[in-house]
Amino acid sequence: MPKQELPVLTTCCTPISEAALDPAQAADGAAVFKALSDPIRLRLMSIIASAGEEVCVCDITPHFEVSGPTISHHLKVLREAGLVDCERRGTWVYYWPIPERLTWLSTLLSVPAAV
Repeated sequence: MPKQELPVLTTCCTPISEAALDPAQAADGAAVFKALSDPIRLRLMSIIASAGEEVCVCDITPHFEVSGPTISHHLKVLREAGLVDCERRGTWVYYWPIPERLTWLSTLLSVPAAV
């Protein structure tokens, strides 16, 4: 499987609690939130991110009561949002989270500590 061209990460210097997003940052954030707005995709993201390393699709699929093609579709949406990347090795595809994208999302939603 060829590497997908991931979206360019717009630098998010300031959390939304401190300053408004510019249009490009808002578009980036909306794509990520849209990808995570589905319960299956949110679970997929949590399984992949909590695995510690890459995880084989063969280990992901048994967690769901949907077909393999449905899981593949949801994983494609997560890849297109720049949240995960993958590599085919023989029959199986291995997935891992994109740490920079998770950091971007975390920074975007961070709230200043109460003083």
